[in-house]
Amino acid sequence: MSRYRTALGIREFRAIFTAHVVSMVGAVTANFALAMLVYSRTGSSLLSALVFALVLAPHLIAGTLLSALIDRLPARRLLVCCNLLSAALVLVISLAGTPVAAVLALAFALGLIEPVFSGARAATLPDVLPGDAYVPGRSLMRLVAQGAQLGGFAVGGLLMAAFSPQVMLLINAGCFLFSALVLRLGTKERRLHPDDGTTGRTSLLRDSLNGIGAVMRVPAVRRTLLLGWAVPALGVIPEALAVPYTAGLGGGATAAGLLLTAIPLGTVAGEVLTNWLVPKARQIRMIGPAALLVFVPMLLFALRPGLVPAIAVLFVCGLGFCTQLGQDRLLLQVVPEELRARTLSLQTAGLMFWQGLGFAAGGAVAELFSPSAVICAGAVAGLFAVLLLLRGAVFDTEKWSSRSADGVVSG
Repeated sequence: MSRYRTALGIREFRAIFTAHVVSMVGAVTANFALAMLVYSRTGSSLLSALVFALVLAPHLIAGTLLSALIDRLPARRLLVCCNLLSAALVLVISLAGTPVAAVLALAFALGLIEPVFSGARAATLPDVLPGDAYVPGRSLMRLVAQGAQLGGFAVGGLLMAAFSPQVMLLINAGCFLFSALVLRLGTKERRLHPDDGTTGRTSLLRDSLNGIGAVMRVPAVRRTLLLGWAVPALGVIPEALAVPYTAGLGGGATAAGLLLTAIPLGTVAGEVLTNWLVPKARQIRMIGPAALLVFVPMLLFALRPGLVPAIAVLFVCGLGFCTQLGQDRLLLQVVPEELRARTLSLQTAGLMFWQGLGFAAGGAVAELFSPSAVICAGAVAGLFAVLLLLRGAVFDTEKWSSRSADGVVSG
């Protein structure tokens, strides 16, 4: 726990963390309210579900096409402007006369802003959290996201009993404004990449694509990013199929909700215990074994376990997501300094996109095969991906971070 206290002892990080907590609370409840608003106006389950897709889908688009903004604009200015623009969009959505088509379009626009904001914040953290404080700080940010996943929709349901969707959206706008104020007053202005005189000479699109190409051409960085995307993308398949799986066991919404909490609870426990008990150097060596732990227990779904055993299995799978701590440390070791901001922005955007794709792919395949079969297939694919990306260095990830003079990974 002392490692978390080290991160929270830094004043600037406390401001970023406070803004993150407020934004997450507001965003989760607002997404719920937005879905309810669309459903109340249209009566369409498809359109209400589309709200969540429109919020998540733009992560790859914005993360790819707008990533150069992180190098072109000072970090604090970009973060504050993203919050202010988000607040303005939510205020327009909350207006009683806003057509449903406009609401969906504005939800998509909100989704475009989020990856730019998250990427800039992620790229700022190494400067705010020097040395040993960085990984615990990143862990705290993830724990907030997991906590929001566990309790956000329950809180949203309680708030909906007291407030209308429009009022909840106004609360969300207030959260964005509060976040902007905290970041403006509590953080320093800094450029994440020094201006070398070339900024602005190329278009934003070309600059963004060139930056992504430069990141992915570094072998160690590419493999670290691919592993960090593959494990969550395939590891969320049991969550995507929680409802049909529990329905097959004769359970209802309560059973599905319990199954949905298993992986997030395991993830929180795994991150906290690993950060607390495991030395920093060993966290990197744990990347391979921990990633395998996500998928090996999932193979037990071939036996179609009952609800309680299934919850236990997925809790153990969630423990394996402690692999993210080692990946955070490894990524900072292998990424060239001049590519750090772009890399961390791409990592964040890609994570959201591939997780969303994992949800969609799991649901689509489950139209043809049983949920238990799809979960097992996801486990096999996950094991194959981990072994392929680590290629014989599963228990010796130092091979990843040993670079030759030209930046190419040896081994």
